[in-house]
Amino acid sequence: MSRQANEVNELFDVKNSFYIGNYQHCINEANKIGKPSLEKDVFLYRAYIAQHKYRVVLDEIKPGNDTPLLALRFLAEYLSNKSRKEAIVDLFDEKFKGDINALDVIWIIVGATIYCNEGSYESALKILQGNFNLECLSLQLECLLNMSRVDLAKQVLQTMQEKDDDATLTQLSQAWLNIQLGGEKLQDAFFIFQDFCDKFSPSLLLLNGQAVCYIGQQKYDDAENVLRECLNRDPNNYDALINLLALSQQKEKTNSQFNRYLSQVLDEHKDSALVSTYNKKQSEFERLVMQYGPSNNKSIEDIVV
Repeated sequence: MSRQANEVNELFDVKNSFYIGNYQHCINEANKIGKPSLEKDVFLYRAYIAQHKYRVVLDEIKPGNDTPLLALRFLAEYLSNKSRKEAIVDLFDEKFKGDINALDVIWIIVGATIYCNEGSYESALKILQGNFNLECLSLQLECLLNMSRVDLAKQVLQTMQEKDDDATLTQLSQAWLNIQLGGEKLQDAFFIFQDFCDKFSPSLLLLNGQAVCYIGQQKYDDAENVLRECLNRDPNNYDALINLLALSQQKEKTNSQFNRYLSQVLDEHKDSALVSTYNKKQSEFERLVMQYGPSNNKSIEDIVV
């Protein structure tokens, strides 16, 4: 095997591990590659970010970095520093006013990731449009599914399949689309996740995907077993806790488990989309109670005296 082919294979392991959610394996494989490589470093730092190890990224990628790695520093800042979020979104807005095609693809991927995190799916689609990098196409599909545009997501998947049907990202995108379609497609999605588990090793991303399939098929005990395994690996895994919230509503006649999982999410994931939405709804509810609640706050004893 040629040296160039060996390097391609090494990068395949790094990238593939990242895509299926085996972030530590991605880091381990990247660290084995001695030759300097920007692409290797991109996936290395993205894996650290996925593990919430933002300090590693902020310490190693300096503010004056003149490579596309600077985009990853901004992503780490965005995710770790609430007070910097608005400024970083503005920075990317300004960045994309110029010629997007002149930018390295990692700027586009990071920008789209931030816009998705903000719920600005249309903004993400604008910068992804026309880019046929597989990861950009996968992000397009994610945006469209979040916008309930399954029809357009099917078109994006077809483009991915024409480009590389066997690619990990294409297969995973097929699974996410199948979950959205539901019905018999849930079993197809499950097999995709299982195939990756068998070929490589089960990651939290793959296990959560299987759990969602089980819930959609009303196989609640199977879903619970998979989600328990997720919590054994990471007791505070956000996706597993969210899936357990959904599962407990299907299984429990009481709200005890639901309330425990909700408390854990509220405590451990204060900056998540769900907690943000929950707090807004809670504040709105309390406002309505104050507005439309009884004006007479006397006790029964005081009233009847």
